[in-house]
Amino acid sequence: MAGVRRRGADGAGPRRAAPGWLDRHASRILGGPGRPRVVLLLAAVLALNTADTGAVGAAATQLEAELGISHAQLGLLATASSGVGAIAAIPMGVLADRVHRVRLLTATVAAWGVAMIASGLSPDYRWLLASRLLLGAAVAASGPVVVSLTGDFIPPADRAAVLGWILTGEIAGAGLGLLAGGELAASFSWRYAFFLLAAVSLALAVALARHLPEPARGGAGWLPSNRSRSGDPEARSRSCGADDRHGIESRTGTGGAGGDDAREIVATRGVEPAPERILRAGVPELSLPRAMLYLLRIPTNLRLIVASAIGYFFFAGLRTFAVVFATQHFGVGGGMLGLLVVVIGAAALAGAVLGGRFTDRLLHRGRTDARVLVPAAGYSLAALLLLPGFLVSSVGLALPAIALGTAALAAANPPLDAARLDIVPARTWGRAESLRSVLRLAAEAVAPATFGLVADALGGGAGGRASGLRDAFLIMLLPLLANGLILLLARSTYPVDVATASASDRALRR
Repeated sequence: MAGVRRRGADGAGPRRAAPGWLDRHASRILGGPGRPRVVLLLAAVLALNTADTGAVGAAATQLEAELGISHAQLGLLATASSGVGAIAAIPMGVLADRVHRVRLLTATVAAWGVAMIASGLSPDYRWLLASRLLLGAAVAASGPVVVSLTGDFIPPADRAAVLGWILTGEIAGAGLGLLAGGELAASFSWRYAFFLLAAVSLALAVALARHLPEPARGGAGWLPSNRSRSGDPEARSRSCGADDRHGIESRTGTGGAGGDDAREIVATRGVEPAPERILRAGVPELSLPRAMLYLLRIPTNLRLIVASAIGYFFFAGLRTFAVVFATQHFGVGGGMLGLLVVVIGAAALAGAVLGGRFTDRLLHRGRTDARVLVPAAGYSLAALLLLPGFLVSSVGLALPAIALGTAALAAANPPLDAARLDIVPARTWGRAESLRSVLRLAAEAVAPATFGLVADALGGGAGGRASGLRDAFLIMLLPLLANGLILLLARSTYPVDVATASASDRALRR
């Protein structure tokens, strides 16, 4: 890597961004130096999207009253941004494979801020709906770019665990959006929630431009691992330099399976790749239709995309109507509502982090299918735990079940994202994630309006709108149970697809 200076003997990265003890502690938790900054910034990007949706949910009562809208119209606000994002995701994925990703991410985060200012200035429902379209176009780049950067920052053996921390941004953002949006809406106006998020967006754009480097593609810029610095001479010998300012390890000729437990296990067991799907040249120049067709021909990839979309469908509906449901079904408000958000949010954060760490430990112990087995269990457990939580009307009885169910739901995402990086060649990560983003954002676009329509349709009987929203939540648990079966089917195809992606990466390096 040109212009790169060598590390000191201890391999430690820069410590200007945090006190030395905090930097060392965070590096230990995340598995290596240089990772805390990357995790924090990428998690903050994911947090913005969910914070925005959380703020809409928190201000739902004020929005419905001031603008005179129904549950379905409220859900359409989230549907609009996600729908446009689904359309824009494919070209953004192509750009993620071809251009400077950090600059692309910085520009879209700044555009987020502009869209949020427009939302806060909305004089009526139509203006607010139109501003959500701009927001959706800006959101589209986040998924492909964040996943592509993660793959080139983090060695494969640590990806599920580190992705667990990065994906906490989605959960923390939703929780902060609910808390801050609710407080600002109650104390001042729902408009101030959007203005606050606009300020955060613009500050984050500056932080990305100043503090996030662009890693080399294909693994040549992996951040160093604590394992490679603590006693593995072979791993230490692969480290040939580092950027002293950003802590990026530079390696020549890597990008294969070094430290990649999934690929090493598959190779040891003699799993043969699918020869007709091995890529050999010209991957960045593949036309968009050919690239999409290739990615859809990977059986495990198709199943993981469907499962992920179903999971986010439920999460999008839940975060949009969580405050309305808690207020109407449990009769809580004010401080109690804030406490519920904190408890459930903490459970979700724990689920994401522990799900990623547990998956990587299973993989280190030789369980090849860990990255599809853990999500299968997570989705099934989430449906079974949330069922009693939605049925009972006592918040004290419902809270433990809802908190554990949310933790199980969050635990599924980090291994799913790591598994997708396992089964597609590195040079197609951006397009692969954009393909997944299309279905995911389409599901998120449909979810709030679907939840709202079902709730309105079922709310005509005894209990009115409160019972309608409860029944809508119960019906939407069925797709989560189906996810378990979909991912169990992926266990049989995952090893072959891992072997094929590994063969493609080797062929492309040659």
